[in-house]
Amino acid sequence: MATKHIAVIGSGFSGISAACELARQGMRVTVYEKNESAGGRASAFTKDGFMFDMGPSWYWMPDVFEWFFEKFGKRVEDYYRLERLDPSYRIYFGKNDVVDIPAGVEPLKDLFEQIEPGAASKLQEFLDDAKYKYDVGVKELIYQPCHSVMEFADRRLLKALFSIQLFSSLRTEIYKKVRHPKLRAVLEFPSYFLGALPQNTPALYSILNYADMVLGTWYPVGGFVKVIEGMVRVAEELGVEFKYNSPVRSIITVGSVATGVLVNDDVFMHDGVVSSADYHHSERVLLPDGLRNYNENFWQAKTFAPSCIIFYLGVKGKVKNLLHHNLFFDNSFEQFASDIYTTPKWSENPLFYVCCPSKTDSTVAPEGDENVFVLIPVAPGLTDTQEIRDQYFTTVLQRLENHTGENIRERIVVNECFAPTDFIDRYNSYKANAYGLANTLFQTAVFKPKMRNKYIRNLLYTGQLTVPGPGVPPSLISGHIAANEMIKIVA
Repeated sequence: MATKHIAVIGSGFSGISAACELARQGMRVTVYEKNESAGGRASAFTKDGFMFDMGPSWYWMPDVFEWFFEKFGKRVEDYYRLERLDPSYRIYFGKNDVVDIPAGVEPLKDLFEQIEPGAASKLQEFLDDAKYKYDVGVKELIYQPCHSVMEFADRRLLKALFSIQLFSSLRTEIYKKVRHPKLRAVLEFPSYFLGALPQNTPALYSILNYADMVLGTWYPVGGFVKVIEGMVRVAEELGVEFKYNSPVRSIITVGSVATGVLVNDDVFMHDGVVSSADYHHSERVLLPDGLRNYNENFWQAKTFAPSCIIFYLGVKGKVKNLLHHNLFFDNSFEQFASDIYTTPKWSENPLFYVCCPSKTDSTVAPEGDENVFVLIPVAPGLTDTQEIRDQYFTTVLQRLENHTGENIRERIVVNECFAPTDFIDRYNSYKANAYGLANTLFQTAVFKPKMRNKYIRNLLYTGQLTVPGPGVPPSLISGHIAANEMIKIVA
């Protein structure tokens, strides 16, 4: 039997993961990438001696990365070196009101106890619960393709669905454990920045707190792009072909079968297609009406995680009072959340995040200078203008200078902005979402957009808008699941 030839659309984490797994199982694989390099949202660029990761900067769940490379007889350290950050990150609550989050559970418990007597034991209870959820959710449930609720009909899995607190809110669980607003903010922040209001996020997602506080916050030396470079090397060693500057214009179908893809003006024939492009784009642009799983009303009704405005700044000289990761919670959490999730609008007082990787890695900036990445979450679906970009830049720089006590603006030698319009142009991102669907109950597991196209038997979707969900580790797993589903179809 001739080797089957599978097309993978997009070279983000899920696309490369799918390509590697398909190739490992004997398929011929071609990856079509619309942009000039691999990585999707994990692309990078250099300017005047500064190297900027354009997307992910938090390296959590290192066990999932290890699992990926080990499948192919490789090790993480074959491709990049990890450094654990300590402190993990810094939180600015106001002028001269700073909390550094230490690496390791025991020093973290000491910090909680200092802020709220009795909170150390409560934190341990919270993390013990989170560990159980992580062990069950990440190591078992997350690998289900979620075609049907019957995948969870096994008694052990049904029991697990209740024990991992899928049906209670993250806020409820956190508020039971701690009272101090700073500690609540420390435990709630992943939901605000990566998905939904904590009161609408299942308590299951305390697995993010476990990943942060127990497994640790790490940094791949050389930048997140080193992870992508390592994955591409694995793929190429397996025989995967990458075609860059090759936007797929449509998925070609005959009856209920995908037969190939149209790339620019060229047709390439295939035995199956895995699309890791934005799910909405894959359906609304690459497929004709009548072959789509979902209509526009379906997508409009979904709750999306934030978009963002990002400023990539090269700063002459050092910036004091910044760590590698810095969270600025110096304005109202509740108002900011309302501006993103409840009544979407441009926030007048946004919270924001600053990454300064040159604090850890001398290779990402000229000697003695700082690489500064400023990310401001904004409501999905907004249209940015140059005026809005300028306004946000001024607002955030003023606060950053106020908290660090340094004049940064006059020392900026590189200033590049990436905003919602750019997410749409570069990534075909629906509503300019940066992180996929919000992690609400009815957008979890079987409630997510389906991986299989119900009209085309050999077309599958992978990535942050389908199972298991947003984030780099889930995207790696998503590609693995999609590849194995494709093998069942074409083998």
